[in-house]
Order: sequence, then C-alpha cells, then structure tokens
Amino acid sequence: MRRTIIDMMGREVEYSYPPKRIVSVVPSQTELLYDLGLDEEVVGITKFCVHPEAWFRSKTRIGGTKQLYIDKIRDLKPDLIIANKEENTQDQIEELAKEFPVWLSDIQNIPQALQMIQVVGQLAGKEHKAAGIVDHVVGGFNALKRATAPKRVAYFIWYKPWMSVGKDTFISNMIHTIGWQNVFADRSRYPEITLEELKEYNPELVLLSSEPFPFKEKHIDEIKAILPNADVKLVDGEMFSWYGSRMLKAVGYMQAISNS
Repeated sequence: MRRTIIDMMGREVEYSYPPKRIVSVVPSQTELLYDLGLDEEVVGITKFCVHPEAWFRSKTRIGGTKQLYIDKIRDLKPDLIIANKEENTQDQIEELAKEFPVWLSDIQNIPQALQMIQVVGQLAGKEHKAAGIVDHVVGGFNALKRATAPKRVAYFIWYKPWMSVGKDTFISNMIHTIGWQNVFADRSRYPEITLEELKEYNPELVLLSSEPFPFKEKHIDEIKAILPNADVKLVDGEMFSWYGSRMLKAVGYMQAISNS
C-alpha cells in the first residue's frame, strides 16, 4: 500500500506502508525506531547510532551523518529513509530523494520533537507506542521542578573553534526548560565564540558537552583560566540534544543537574 505524508520541511513524501526496509541517518531517531518496537525493518544506520548497542553491532553502517555512503544505501534498497535537516547535508539528502522516499525532521524545541515522535510512529505503523512515549515525556517535563535561580549558562559543543548554541536550537530550548538562561541566546544556531567573548558574557555556569566534541577535564582548566568564578561542568550531550525517546531519560537528568 502506498501512503503520502508531509514531512517537517513541508515536503510531500510517498512511500510503501508499512515500510519494511528503513534506513535511519540520525542517531536520536534511530533509537526512537528501536523504542517504537521495530527491529528487522531497520536495515541501515550511521556509525554514530550507538543506541541501542545491539543495533550498533549488528546493523549495516552507512557512514556518518554528514558523510553518508550513498552506494551502501543504494545496496540496501530502502523503502524509507528517515533524516534531519540539520544533522544531514542538503546535497546528499537531495541525491537520495531522487531515488528513495526521504522523510525529513526539523527540530528546534521540545514541541517539535514530540511532533516528530508522533509522525515517525505514523510512518512505521506504531502510532500507539509513539503516543505512549509522548505522554511519558510530556508528563515528565510537566513535573520537572525548574531551577529556582535562573543561572546564566554557556553551553559548548565544539573545540577549536569553540562553538556554542544560539536561541533557535533544541539544546537552547532544553536549557530554558530547566529554568536557566542561555547567554548566547542573542546568537543564531551554532556560533563560534572566542574566549575573549566568553569572558565578556561572563556566564555563571559553563557546560561542556560529551558530543559531538568529547570534552574532558583538561578543557575545564581552559575555561577556569579566564572565568575563575564560574562553575564549569562536563555534561551528557545526549541528554541535551537527542530529541527522540532519549527524552524519557533526559527529564531525570535535567532535574538532577538543575539542582546540583
């Protein structure tokens, strides 16, 4: 049976329903497919799709999110590719879309993430399971006790150059949801920040993410050298940036970190 659905970019996507050969090129959406109860239907994932570990070890890997192996994907003959505007490159997605149905998500905040979960559930014929995940995520965030002190926070995702997050990102929305303030909310997307600029913005709290750059203890010292009074922490980047079913675990993590 053929179905047509509109993706989050407003594109019309026609595909075979239910899909039997799915390629997922976004780690958080790969994990969601697993939590929706799929298994054999998912035939290809990226090298960054580390959850679940069983899939990471057994599924065909088709490159990285920004460097997909198009020929490998062709060999898998997918009847649906699930991608993301930001995490994948436009030229590769356009190339794949000439041959295969490609559904694109576009996510900058929690409501859009919840919409994505619901629609992916529809795509895969797992609407009931998707609704359950959404209900649990909504309930968790509704129960989240926001930080009593709205700390001014800088969150870094990359090193050399130092890169942070602007207002129109999912990570910034998560920071706001905790009850904190993103000091770079006046910037767009993922701005490069010099340490001199960071000193001028003078955040009370600096968060160094575990991904995509794996910050370590040694990087804390660099920040402390220019912001001796700031609190600098290493944080789990998946909890801040994975907008699928990982949000079920993110609620508890956010609660703990906002109270620390």
